[in-house]
Amino acid sequence: MAKDFTVPPVVFPSGGNPTTGGANIQQRRVPTAPFQPSRPSNSGIPFMSFDIGSAAATAPSGTIYGGPIGGASANFDEEEPLLDELGIHPDQIWKKIRSILNPYRVNFVVHKDSDLSGPILLYMSFCLFQLLAGKLQFGVILGWIVVSSIFLYVVFNMLAGRTGNLDLHTCTSVVGYCMLPVVILSALSLFMPHGGIVKFVIAAVFVLWATRASTALIVSLADGGDEHRGLIAYACFLIYTLFSLLVIF
Repeated sequence: MAKDFTVPPVVFPSGGNPTTGGANIQQRRVPTAPFQPSRPSNSGIPFMSFDIGSAAATAPSGTIYGGPIGGASANFDEEEPLLDELGIHPDQIWKKIRSILNPYRVNFVVHKDSDLSGPILLYMSFCLFQLLAGKLQFGVILGWIVVSSIFLYVVFNMLAGRTGNLDLHTCTSVVGYCMLPVVILSALSLFMPHGGIVKFVIAAVFVLWATRASTALIVSLADGGDEHRGLIAYACFLIYTLFSLLVIF
């Protein structure tokens, strides 16, 4: 036996039944967005009721196209070159390297502004020539460079005392630029026979070249080293002898 359920009648706010089809049925209006323009009767495409040509003519061209692009190009032209922003000056590096070529007339004026760009270039060249000779010594050379700079810095300041004004940055720059004779020696060793007294004599000449150049630079750039020139030269001689041993053996 089926059970009957009592369903309450549905009352619409309009006061009528939608299924009856009476005149009280109200059609729902689709709301329009507040930013949506009204559609004119003479335009068949929505949102195209305005005149593009007149809008482009009335708008100032500098604010749309000329302003940002022109300003960006002007700012880009005023930017410094990338090498100058990194502190790398090729012309100064070349002047400092060229001053080392003559050990009797070292121009210490160009070495007053110490930098590490030139020494890094010479260190990488030395490592490259050693690699071409079949010697993988990147870590050894880097370690000896750091130890040599600290060693020469400590020795000079101990000798000069309170009058010494040699900082570690200047000392590293001088030791690096005076590596030029050792770099040339490593390049020449690729064409020289292994062993023999000739290679030792050539290495001794290049070591004396580097020693004289570094001693002259340190004494000229720092105060209090004139009376200790011999001891400073001995310390520089030990440093570049170690690097020349890497080339010979």
